[in-house]
Amino acid sequence: MNRLTSESGWLGSPAGPRFDVDDGSDNPFLRYRRLLWAHRRFAESGRSDGDFVTAVERLDRRVAEIDGRGFRVTPSGPAPGLSRRLGVELWVKDETGNVTGTHKARHLMGLALHLEADADAPQRRLAIASCGNAALAAATVARAADRPLDVFIPPWADAYIVGALEALGADIGVCPRRPGELGDPCFSRFREATSAGSLPFCAVAVENLWTIDGGRTLAFEMIESLAGTGDLDALFVQVGGGALASSVVQGFVEAADAGVVGRLPAFYMVQTEGCAPLRQAWERLSSLGAEVGMDAALEAAEAQPERFMQPWAPPEGDTPQSIATGILDDVTYDWLPIAWGVAATGGDVVVAPEHLVAEAHALARRWTDVPVDPTGTAGLAGLLAAHREGLVADGARVGVLF
Repeated sequence: MNRLTSESGWLGSPAGPRFDVDDGSDNPFLRYRRLLWAHRRFAESGRSDGDFVTAVERLDRRVAEIDGRGFRVTPSGPAPGLSRRLGVELWVKDETGNVTGTHKARHLMGLALHLEADADAPQRRLAIASCGNAALAAATVARAADRPLDVFIPPWADAYIVGALEALGADIGVCPRRPGELGDPCFSRFREATSAGSLPFCAVAVENLWTIDGGRTLAFEMIESLAGTGDLDALFVQVGGGALASSVVQGFVEAADAGVVGRLPAFYMVQTEGCAPLRQAWERLSSLGAEVGMDAALEAAEAQPERFMQPWAPPEGDTPQSIATGILDDVTYDWLPIAWGVAATGGDVVVAPEHLVAEAHALARRWTDVPVDPTGTAGLAGLLAAHREGLVADGARVGVLF
């Protein structure tokens, strides 16, 4: 299939078809630095590899002072207890030990390094819209970089998150839905701020493509952990705004281009029945693809994305509902690279019923020692649904991210 363009959220690799890893570092931004665009942009501005290393180490020290931990490679490996329970060979990547407790900070640290590459005026404000984890990650990294940050949050944001944001010095804007307003009101206020001059500091690639740069390190780590053990048959990824899934797809594709991955896994993207805009867009796209071919359908989606991806309209009430609160984005903003990955690998977009979202969380907490929440186990919920529908065979080698 034809690759997408950067305008559609496809970042590409600055290294070309090679997988150049620094085995001497367990900081992902140093270990994979020669695969990062931030590193390339440092070089293009006349700075050295040593300058980049110094910038990463300085920011990482400050992050560790604030959060109690810096950026390190996070665990990825087999989960034998869950594997026996589910009837598949399950590999789990555990992001709960990451900075601020989720994968989100990987995206934001990547953006901070691009700010260093730009040498952008420190007084220019940063902005993000988030329902929780991304906001906490953004506030932590912005504090480490000594940058002012505006955070646009929903009225129902967790009180702990709000308190943490205040302690980190973020300026908070609460965003109730205006009468007749479609889509995420927080995102609308965020776009108003960026239109007024703020820099998008968010895990949304259609607003800032560089957010994929740091996110790709998660895929690189999974790929390294699989070295010599065989390829995954399938990979299930929970999807809200889509930056995580887009980063994972692109990281695996780059590794396949470099010959590090023998074959790509079938990508299965997971949403809850309480909020599934990606599923609706995928149905529209695949329907057109059946008529004109998927390359032509993707070209149509690149030209008119709003024809396919439309804000989720909950059947009851005015807000999406699920215990997986971190993926309740009204719109999957970075959906095109995700759809490309699904189409290219014969995967699917799975909608997990709420009872399976709860079951997956209970299984993960019982059969692993990972302190993961229902958002983190939503990909596992998709695996439960797909396995029961016969989309994944018994004994298949399957990956998830917690």
